Amino acid sequence: MPTGRQGSIRLFRFRGIDVFLHWSWFVVAMFEISGRTRSYSSIGWNAAEYLGLFLIVMLHEFGHALACRQVGGRANQIILWPLGGVAYVDPPPRPGATLWSIAAGPLVNVALFPILASAFLLARSLGWAQSSPDVYRLLSAVLWIDVLLFAFNILPIYPLDGGQILRALLWFPLGRARSLMVATILGFVGIVGFFGLAIWLRSGWFAILAVFMLLNCWGGLQYARALLRLDKLPRREGFACPACKAAPPIGDVWGCGRCGNRFDTFQSKGICPSCGAQFPTTLCMECGVAHPMSEWTVPLTAVSSTFASTTP
Repeated sequence: MPTGRQGSIRLFRFRGIDVFLHWSWFVVAMFEISGRTRSYSSIGWNAAEYLGLFLIVMLHEFGHALACRQVGGRANQIILWPLGGVAYVDPPPRPGATLWSIAAGPLVNVALFPILASAFLLARSLGWAQSSPDVYRLLSAVLWIDVLLFAFNILPIYPLDGGQILRALLWFPLGRARSLMVATILGFVGIVGFFGLAIWLRSGWFAILAVFMLLNCWGGLQYARALLRLDKLPRREGFACPACKAAPPIGDVWGCGRCGNRFDTFQSKGICPSCGAQFPTTLCMECGVAHPMSEWTVPLTAVSSTFASTTP
């Protein structure tokens, strides 16, 4: 999976979202297009079908990105590569916001279905299967691509959309860390089945997809463990994130970008005790937004009010 836009070509920007195409896409496209010349009368129709596949993938990823920005998250990059697309989204750390950001992708496929199905049915009623067989096959293929992409993405296997939707739903009763832990453990079970399917079908692409999902699921599991450790740390009174209002943890959880040392930035007042590097902003471990240290201080009136409300 591409981890950034390195090795990618920028195609265009829409509503502040840059779309990139990874160089490996061209290699796989040549192989896939040239290997299916029997489906149509000319190779140009194979190319049209392949482009149709990635048009649907791109619209799917735009669904993720635009929904994320709608709930106040950050999403400014989409990368298309041979196994599909990746929308880099960072929704606010709330289950509802995460759920909408993930579910919007498959909902794009749902919205496309009646449009594509109507076009296919119209072509069949006009007799294009005999008069324009290439157009008819293309419409049929694009319709099935949309259906299969939806069915695949909705599988409850992390990190597929279905697995992340399951995680967002579990977030409501279980919390952020435990919901991710459960989703990734269930994801490993599904990935084992996916590997079995790849062996049964003798499909190299299914095997590559299974490896991709395994690596992402393992990363999700490690992140869930880190969140669980973070949740167990005591919290520093008198400070709160200006964005999400969460109190910062007490402990060496911030890392120095210069020397790599971990330290408690609130204890050292934003200065790395190892190398002396100064950090003008402090990253919130809950919502991932950085703010100047001065903005983290809870007003005295609010602190006094809190104490007054808890004093017998």
